[in-house]
Amino acid sequence: MSKTEYVSIVIRRLFYRILMATPSKTPPGADPKQLERTGTVREIGSQAVWSLSSCKPGFGVDQLRDDNLETYWQSDGSQPHLVNIQFRRRTTVRMLCIYADYKSDESYTPSKISVRVGNNFHNLQEIRQLEMVEPSGWIHISLLNQRTNEPISTFMIQIAVLANHQNGRDTHMRQIKVYTPVEESSIGKFPRCTTVDFMMYRTIR
Repeated sequence: MSKTEYVSIVIRRLFYRILMATPSKTPPGADPKQLERTGTVREIGSQAVWSLSSCKPGFGVDQLRDDNLETYWQSDGSQPHLVNIQFRRRTTVRMLCIYADYKSDESYTPSKISVRVGNNFHNLQEIRQLEMVEPSGWIHISLLNQRTNEPISTFMIQIAVLANHQNGRDTHMRQIKVYTPVEESSIGKFPRCTTVDFMMYRTIR
């Protein structure tokens, strides 16, 4: 084996070790608007009362829910940073969608998130914990009962940011969407309307 071949093998092995030691970036999910167009889910965030553990003035709930990916909630306190979503009645929830942008937010980007549900602040239980690596896009968090595989039914959801990238102190979240499954008609099951033409007339089926 020549010296050049030996060096080439060593370089390839080093590169492989580095590649294996570096965690893969969290892939983005589809735009939630695409999910809504399928007619299988509906966004219900407007039915809830939202509150935050802290926020910088001008970077609060309004920015978290304004459908603008350029704005964001910025916390202004100690970790964990909390988003509280409270419904007036028990509500079925299938999925959360969170938009995070590591390219823009860097150390403000969440790296570990806990999702908790319950009747109120006093009996919340964690049902999901998610670790993210440099996310840039929509993160889909499925909320299904582990025993029945059915969407959960709850009065309250709490999203807790447990850690940020680069050990950042405060956090940025740009948008949060909450989805409930769309129930089938009691008259009978109809095919889903997925094309633009059909969607125009979906409400009069």
